[in-house]
Amino acid sequence: MTSAERESLMKHLAESRERLLRMAQGLSNEQLHYCPAPGRWTVAECLEHIAIVEGRVLGFVQKLLETPPDPSKRSAMEGGDDAMFAGVAGRVTRFQAPEYVAPTGRWPDEQLLKEFEGARQQTRDFAASTNADLRQHFYKHPVFGELDMYQWLLLIAAHCDRHRAQSEEVMASPGFPRVRQANALA
Repeated sequence: MTSAERESLMKHLAESRERLLRMAQGLSNEQLHYCPAPGRWTVAECLEHIAIVEGRVLGFVQKLLETPPDPSKRSAMEGGDDAMFAGVAGRVTRFQAPEYVAPTGRWPDEQLLKEFEGARQQTRDFAASTNADLRQHFYKHPVFGELDMYQWLLLIAAHCDRHRAQSEEVMASPGFPRVRQANALA
């Protein structure tokens, strides 16, 4: 990864984290669990999903980097890092999350942001320190096709922004509880 790529990745990770924390700050349990319509996710479910996916993606990135690079492959999004990021974060197309990363209520409300923060810290530490050739290791994304490991790390930040935007849509729903309560997330 070039120094410019590392700087860009670290910026995306920091900014998506800040936007998510700002969005979730002070939400009550009632607000976290408000569901705008059947089949839609709550803010709590979005937070859980973000943390799960981030940990899984970082895990397989690290595992794949233990294998030899494959210079014969190319990313399906080669040269399109910014467009890929914008497309994921922009929520233009909706996807059904695979069952293994779907929210199940595995953590109490007060643990949701702690789980996210733990996963994000591990991602930031890895992104800040790795010297691996991220652009020569590939894994197929179900929508975008073959992506390099640098793009997968960018996807972590874009995915966070995507589900933060989804949470903001829930919060903009007419029935969303407007009163912030004392039992809110810090």
